Amino acid sequence: MVHADASNFAEGVTKEQAYTQVLLQAEGLFDGQRNWVCNLANTASLLWHAYKSLPSPSRQVNWAGFYTLDPQKKGASPQQQLVLGPFQGKVACQTIAFGRGVCGAAAATRTTQLVPDVEQFPGHIACDGDSRSEIVVPIVTGEGDERRLVAIIDVDCADLNGFDEVDKKYLEQLAELLAKGCDW
Repeated sequence: MVHADASNFAEGVTKEQAYTQVLLQAEGLFDGQRNWVCNLANTASLLWHAYKSLPSPSRQVNWAGFYTLDPQKKGASPQQQLVLGPFQGKVACQTIAFGRGVCGAAAATRTTQLVPDVEQFPGHIACDGDSRSEIVVPIVTGEGDERRLVAIIDVDCADLNGFDEVDKKYLEQLAELLAKGCDW
């Protein structure tokens, strides 16, 4: 049974320990639950509480959530867009075109975007003017020619250089877990 204590993180944990807990708790929450909305909502909460348990810059995360492939805009790449999904933080941009901003770049290229300074990223979309750094990880299902983007993990930080290779490694593992653990 799902319990709110899943989002409790001990004080003084390392970033690696917090991410390991996120992965373990997410796997447990997904057991018997394949609805992507439910799983993304719980995962956004897990991430939010994990970041708030860590020292800066992780504690300065000001948005953690998801954008999903907009089913109304499937088809040719120039028409594809992402639509806002479950998140924690301030209200956000509702849609983002593929190729536009950090999220759109991750969606179009299906590669993680680790941005130490969003002001230096061409075409950055400032949904929240307090954001200074960002990491966006694509969630891709299928194998080979059947691979398709279904969503992205988006995390913003109010500090410069808020994310590093540790964040990239664990968020990519989380993306794989979400790709396999949800009915998209």
